[in-house]
Amino acid sequence: MKKTAIITGASSGLGRAMVFELADRFGPIEEIWVIARRSERLEDLDGQITAKIRKFPMDITDKSSWKILKKALEEEKPDVKFLINAAGYGKLGHSQEISLEDETGMIGLNCMALTAVTHIVLPFMSRHSRILQFASAAAFLPQPGFAVYAATKSYVLSYSVALNEELKGRDIVVTAVCPGPVNTEFFDIAETTGKTPFYKKIFMADPKKVVRKAVTDSAAGRTVSIYGIPMKAFFLLCRALPHRLILRIMTAIQGE
Repeated sequence: MKKTAIITGASSGLGRAMVFELADRFGPIEEIWVIARRSERLEDLDGQITAKIRKFPMDITDKSSWKILKKALEEEKPDVKFLINAAGYGKLGHSQEISLEDETGMIGLNCMALTAVTHIVLPFMSRHSRILQFASAAAFLPQPGFAVYAATKSYVLSYSVALNEELKGRDIVVTAVCPGPVNTEFFDIAETTGKTPFYKKIFMADPKKVVRKAVTDSAAGRTVSIYGIPMKAFFLLCRALPHRLILRIMTAIQGE
């Protein structure tokens, strides 16, 4: 059985960075299955890494894609050592300013598709394997102006922590990756409906550093990976203070 990594959202951002991170650091990975909607971005990966690439240009919010992935797994029977769920998007703005399609779309991709892919892949994961679920520091606190996105990432964080406990008997570690703002195309999409608060732009992180820490934390068996001192401080703040107080402070800073 080929030692395999499966990565969703592999066409850009943190998912794409993770393709190179795993290829560079984990020589035993023989094949990487990359999943994303933009086929041309997946084609660009050819010749850039030593591991064999198998491309799945598909939309994982479409249930027919789940059947395609399941069939491929049943036929190949790979030994999946890494599952990276990096597909996701967010839209800035108050709920009534964002379309119904976008609000439900965030839930569909960030929560439903992530859960479906995890469910489908899990039977093909052996002991000592790793699952990295990309959540966000937005999961730590409800966020007006980013309400649905933050709620979806709270789901990912809660689901990941619980799943990690369930899989201890199989010696599979699940890590929720919770970075703050990351310098990727994410904000090109997010800002089509709103503006990123200035204080978030101050803490923009390098995607390569975020994924490197995520893999290191996963290898160490950590349930949550938080990149950078500012986000770690934010995490502790959200646990120590009432959310309503933090929200008042954030609203005052934004001048709303």
